[in-house]
Amino acid sequence: MNLGSLFRLSAFTTTLNGGNPAGVWIGDTLPDPETMQRIAAEVGFSETAFVAPASGSDRIVRYYSPEVEVSFCGHATIATGVVLGENDGEGTYQLATSVGIVPVTVHQRDGKYEASLTSVEPSYAPAPHALVIKALSALGWIQDDLDGSIPPARAYAGAWHLVLAVAEQQCLAELNYDFETLKALMLRDSLTTLQLIWRESATVFHSRNPFPIGGIVEDPATGSAAAALGGYLRASELVTVPTTILIRQGEAIGRPSQIVVHIPVRGGIVVTGQAIHI
Repeated sequence: MNLGSLFRLSAFTTTLNGGNPAGVWIGDTLPDPETMQRIAAEVGFSETAFVAPASGSDRIVRYYSPEVEVSFCGHATIATGVVLGENDGEGTYQLATSVGIVPVTVHQRDGKYEASLTSVEPSYAPAPHALVIKALSALGWIQDDLDGSIPPARAYAGAWHLVLAVAEQQCLAELNYDFETLKALMLRDSLTTLQLIWRESATVFHSRNPFPIGGIVEDPATGSAAAALGGYLRASELVTVPTTILIRQGEAIGRPSQIVVHIPVRGGIVVTGQAIHI
């Protein structure tokens, strides 16, 4: 039996009361899907990463929420990078995920390990009007709440997210959505989270991320959505590249998180954060 080792960390934070908790399971071979799903449900965090050696790549990784397998998870990848750095040293690890190879570079900063993932090639498409209207209804928002300078989009960097930008921060602060209605809508449209954002300045964004398909009301830090947003902003020429933005997330639910997103001229989006054991 492949027992493996299970670690629990919080990513995109340096304090125990912040960030997004993730499980990181490391063993010689991956368990079968049913076992991975069971372990993820027992851990109870929004995602658990399962990591094992793989031929042709440094590691093979799969991600599970308490209810379903997820194609890619940014915060669990950052947590995985920190564990690999602690166990095997600084350097770049090639992670073979179900959506492609994701390099993760790990180094120490002020005595703590920091990890930077480079996403698969991002893409986006304007969000269909019908999807936007249904999402707004589930969120209790109206069309006039949206920021017209950042049009609604379906954005991808390993997983699909619906990006909705609001004109006023109050909309984010007062978020209270219909869980089952939004879950059903997201399942029909193959969405992993909603990336709900308010742009404070050219380089600072605030985000909230409903994650009902994973059985989670809200993600405190969502690296995959951060990468998808970076790709969307670049492709839509809503930022001048190269640039680096900061996404502040989790503050409204008492788990403040900071996600640093570097948007290069081309290629994958680089998402950086630290993680601590909990």
